[in-house]
Amino acid sequence: MKRELMEILACPVCKSYPLELHVFEEGQEIVEGMLICPKCSRWYPIIEEIPHMLPDDMRNKKEDLAFLEKWKEKIPAKISKNK
Repeated sequence: MKRELMEILACPVCKSYPLELHVFEEGQEIVEGMLICPKCSRWYPIIEEIPHMLPDDMRNKKEDLAFLEKWKEKIPAKISKNK
């Protein structure tokens, strides 16, 4: 994901802007990381340079759990407590 996207990304659920960015792996672009909505506390994974910003009912729970397990050492405390 290009950092410039942060200028236009908003939470798909509550429409809050700006989102918090947590980078776990970076090359020329953000490879893996997490976007967090400061208003509703929802989080969205960045996987293979793509932000997965879907509403709750459309998310892949297995993918979310695998992402949380993979990056458990880097997940912000406010998210890891609520998983």
